[in-house]
Amino acid sequence: MEMSCLWTRRLLLGANSVLLVKHPTTIAFSTFSVTRSILSPPPPPPLISLFSSSRRSLSTTTSACSSPLHPHSDIGNDAVNDDAAAIPLESQKMLLKGMSYTELEKWVQSYGFRPGQAMMLWKRLYGSGIWAHHVDELQGLNKDFVKMLGEHAKFKALSLENILTASDGTRKILFRLDDGLVIETVVIPCDRGRTTVCVSSQVGCAMNCQFCFTGRMGLKRHLSTAEIVEQAVFAQRLLTNEVGPFTNVVFMGMGEPLQNIDSVIKAADIMVHDQGLHFSPRKVTVSTSGLVPQLKRFLHESNCALAVSLNATTDEVRNWIMPINRKYNLGLLLQTLREELGLKNSYKVLFEYVMLEGVNDSVDDAYRLIDLVQGIPCKINLIQFNPHCGSLFRPTSAEKMIEFRNILAEAKCLVFMRYSKGDDQMAACGQLGKPGAIPTPLIRVPEQFKLAVNA
Repeated sequence: MEMSCLWTRRLLLGANSVLLVKHPTTIAFSTFSVTRSILSPPPPPPLISLFSSSRRSLSTTTSACSSPLHPHSDIGNDAVNDDAAAIPLESQKMLLKGMSYTELEKWVQSYGFRPGQAMMLWKRLYGSGIWAHHVDELQGLNKDFVKMLGEHAKFKALSLENILTASDGTRKILFRLDDGLVIETVVIPCDRGRTTVCVSSQVGCAMNCQFCFTGRMGLKRHLSTAEIVEQAVFAQRLLTNEVGPFTNVVFMGMGEPLQNIDSVIKAADIMVHDQGLHFSPRKVTVSTSGLVPQLKRFLHESNCALAVSLNATTDEVRNWIMPINRKYNLGLLLQTLREELGLKNSYKVLFEYVMLEGVNDSVDDAYRLIDLVQGIPCKINLIQFNPHCGSLFRPTSAEKMIEFRNILAEAKCLVFMRYSKGDDQMAACGQLGKPGAIPTPLIRVPEQFKLAVNA
């Protein structure tokens, strides 16, 4: 068909499509063989989705649309065949754990239900020890509301692949994503009544830190908000009866959280909502290797805790073991923290320092670290390195870690030591993931450190 078109938009939903072509006198709907002649056309209409008057919801994963669609826009029934009026496929349903409470409330209201129903649903997703994974677990909700959820909502973002239990009680949970990729989540019980869940934010990681097994994978993709939140929810559902209530969340699993900052901030907000999971913001910690612009944004937009993986006291060493330092060096990173934390009250950043024998664990390193953190409200975690296949490094001895800690403590630094947990199941810090057949290559070892790493 030849036309002088003013604009053209194509919407895709599954195997169906609609091609809208505006002409001064005609709008033609193709694929459904419906043509409507309009003598005096109105201004360009909003984008139209293929939903009948049964008000089927639009999947948030429909990516072929040129702009967002309202999930309940309709076209006339004469333009839709009987199959189009069926209940959406599972992949087309709205994934509940990807929505903030405000978004969930609006979505519920768009189907004609009261906001109070949204709160009752929220509590069954995240609170009350229910952690609902299926519509059958929504006892006490309006029958029509439950029916709507069964037709239009998706509850689970992950499926359970395996649970590995380490000798110290640490659990590593393998979750499979809808696209077949696998992520790892770690649950760490503590004798003091604290249980921490360590969540992943990406499949793999692009940072290529030389001491981290996940970095050998490279980056496969970001996780969605729902895939991040679901790790904390699913883990509680699986293990709370065994390990007790979860008290802490750390974004220290697979990936660089601040490279996926939109999903991470939203997921953290969901986790601290006082009617849901209700974690304290100070007990939800997001870690970063030092992405300065994203770090500033996080401090402005989130009340959750921040951890910075430091791991070196000179740019020379950090350039090698953490390549991100070549873009955001120690001086820039630490000055940014001084400036930003000066604007916050009662806020301390957590510096993580993985101790590598002969690389960053000298007495000189300890004194340099004291100088580096001057003027920054902080805590320092000294972390025992966890060996893995292909690693060049060795862990610093416990005696030397204690000596390093004592030097910092004498200078009035607030410092802690963190020993390995879960390492016999590759569940410890820096051990998550599974590199492919061709792992990300290691960086050439600087000459002065070749002896320390036996290179």
